Amino acid sequence: MSVRESAIAILSSWEPPDSGQDSLRHAVLAFVHARADACLRECVPGHVTASALVLDHSGSRVLLTLHPRVGRWVQLGGHCDEDDADIVAAALREATEESGIDGLHITPELAAVHVHPVTCSLGVPTRHLDLQFVAHAPAGAQIAISDESEDLRWWPADALPDGTDQALAHLVARATGL
Repeated sequence: MSVRESAIAILSSWEPPDSGQDSLRHAVLAFVHARADACLRECVPGHVTASALVLDHSGSRVLLTLHPRVGRWVQLGGHCDEDDADIVAAALREATEESGIDGLHITPELAAVHVHPVTCSLGVPTRHLDLQFVAHAPAGAQIAISDESEDLRWWPADALPDGTDQALAHLVARATGL
């Protein structure tokens, strides 16, 4: 199954927790249905991205990256690659690359959808239609900052950094039950 096909399948079967998420689900699903290139970064009107909120083995801490372009702490994630097996594999690959953690376990059910404006590495203003998942790190996991991050650190799930985006706070609450 391709990344696009898996995104359609996951969005079609997902039962969102609220009307706002359901509205985003419908909008992103319509976009992905309408565009064969919806999961490719070259799709200028917007493109699907995949992210994962990484929890430590206890589920009490979240791993966040200080994103250089955005200038704030966010979950790990990014663009889909053509060789990703599906959208879940894309989220797992991004989380592994950006955390340096081997052995992440990703939950294949969608946790949230978020749409935000961004100027990508191609220099063109666009939108990311982010499909968000939750991953768990093994006990004793060691993190390593990638070249895609200014900083990387564990944060208590109930004490996120100042300036945390409301969508990230919502994702953390969904993932941890806070």
